Amino acid sequence: MLQATPLPATARPRAIANWLFAVAALIVLMVVVGGITRLTESGLSITEWKPISGIVPPLTDAQWQAEFDNYKRIPEYTQLNQGMTLAGFKAIFFWEYLHRLLGRLIGMAFALPLIWFAVKKAIPRGYGWKLVALLIAGGMQGVVGWWMVTSGLTERTDVSHIRLATHLLMALAILAALVWVALDLRTLDRNAAERPARLTRLGTGVLAILFVQLLFGALVAGLNAGLVTNEWPLMNGHFFPGATTEGQSFFGALFNDPAIVHFVHRWWAWVAVAGLILLARAAKPLDRRASIAIHSAFGIQILLGIATVMSGMDIVLAALHQLTGALLLVATVWGAHAIGRRK
Repeated sequence: MLQATPLPATARPRAIANWLFAVAALIVLMVVVGGITRLTESGLSITEWKPISGIVPPLTDAQWQAEFDNYKRIPEYTQLNQGMTLAGFKAIFFWEYLHRLLGRLIGMAFALPLIWFAVKKAIPRGYGWKLVALLIAGGMQGVVGWWMVTSGLTERTDVSHIRLATHLLMALAILAALVWVALDLRTLDRNAAERPARLTRLGTGVLAILFVQLLFGALVAGLNAGLVTNEWPLMNGHFFPGATTEGQSFFGALFNDPAIVHFVHRWWAWVAVAGLILLARAAKPLDRRASIAIHSAFGIQILLGIATVMSGMDIVLAALHQLTGALLLVATVWGAHAIGRRK
């Protein structure tokens, strides 16, 4: 039988877990702001990547005009927004600036406490490399974000939906990893003999199913596929709408056709629900709170998804749908962690 091994006196697993949960909350907020940025077509309003100097927004009329002049050079302005006023530009600039500012805030909220915990030798053995890996992943997320933006600066009038999906899924993967490590640290704080939870077959399967749903949700956002129809459960009078563009291969239509993407996202949700119910049932005897969180999150998410479509993509409902999607991922990770704990 494994005996409890006392943690070093300087180790602070609960404090580190609370810090990681706080960073995770910031990432959830970032996901919501990113969704609003997409919904308001604001993502290309800042055409340069300035990781340091970009913290300060335009402050003078000349600076605002310079930013606006940069925006006027890209296809989104020349083909779609000719005649936009400076006031209109400031409105879309706000959301992209807020999105980037949150990214910088999350970077500092992670890096600075990490350094402090390391100096104080508060990080339990085996967790230092995990935290450094999360820091590196966060830095890469900024690079991927700029890679996404560049896809809309020369030829397209919006960003690539594939790159947008990559950016969003990477953020959600970081969120999931943060929550998992935080839960491990919470468990370690309660019992020094506890090992990190393992990812079971059930947990892996449900997370994979949810990944597919999140992928197609991101593609729906990137292709504006939510506007294909405002009906549910039918799509413009049909169960299966058919492709809206001709000549595409099966996979081409699957990932690029707005109607097909919308259809898959709409009905794969029920496959995800089946998996989530199984996970919640498995987690209930181990952590009833995780089971309740899973059921609540997917129930609310389905209702919000239907309401968003039927409202014609109301921005408030769409943002709430994206928020609940992130929270559903957190609840799923919680459930998968509960069934993966071992002494």
